[in-house]
Amino acid sequence: MAIFHYNSERPFRGNPDLHLHYWGQEQCVPGHSVGPGVRDLYKIHFIHGGTGTLSVGEHSYTLRAGQAFLTYPHIVTFYAADNFDPWNYSWVAFTGEQVEFILSKTSLSPEQPVFPMDEHLMPVLYEHLVQAAEPTDCLDLPLKALMYEFFTLLLQTVPAAPDILPLPKQKSIYVEQCLHFLHAHYCENVTVEMMSATLKLDRKYLSTLFKRTIGLPPQQYLLNFRVAKSCELLTETTCTIGEISRSVGYQDPLLFSRMFKKVRGCSPKEYRLRHLHKEDIVL
Repeated sequence: MAIFHYNSERPFRGNPDLHLHYWGQEQCVPGHSVGPGVRDLYKIHFIHGGTGTLSVGEHSYTLRAGQAFLTYPHIVTFYAADNFDPWNYSWVAFTGEQVEFILSKTSLSPEQPVFPMDEHLMPVLYEHLVQAAEPTDCLDLPLKALMYEFFTLLLQTVPAAPDILPLPKQKSIYVEQCLHFLHAHYCENVTVEMMSATLKLDRKYLSTLFKRTIGLPPQQYLLNFRVAKSCELLTETTCTIGEISRSVGYQDPLLFSRMFKKVRGCSPKEYRLRHLHKEDIVL
């Protein structure tokens, strides 16, 4: 049974430097799986017992107690508990403007998301967060302090390799401009050619640079981002499938449904019904 705890403080407008959305723990049933799918936030699982597998793109890992793994926003991920010795894990889910910068100082990446747990904080981070959330008049400052303590420890546990140099500043700016362009125009009929023309860069060079930095080609990133936005509309609004389709850049609802199913493994209608069913169970 999974146990969830939510941070009652909403992120500040424009996204804060670091915001803990929720945390929890679960003794998985044999074969329990999640995905393949994408999220809008970062999520770290700490494995306290049992074994399971993690798949990101073409990379697969078998993980057991003492290890942890990070899932990235808009990156298709699948993980499953072992059929005979299932995982017992806890997790934290977060976003923030400082997160990408902090993670850039580690050796973690979408292709290399696994790291060892330390002996002190990581195994008990869930319990500490529960205790820190008990006072109701301290905002989320105690939670944020614990998360910064965790990230400080993460930087010490998996520091970036000294021989790996960051992208030249100009190249980093190009990728940042690409992300701003895609996030601003995802609801339009955008193409890589349009983006490269806007930024006045060679299309092939821009695609290669984007994939090397983000871990996905621009087209796949845009698809994942659109699907993530459509998931929000499906669960938070009463818009029709056609309205949602056009809101995320697809004039053809049938094409939208096909692309949605490619990423989420179900149709938009099925996704909405599943979410509503879960809410009915909670109520």
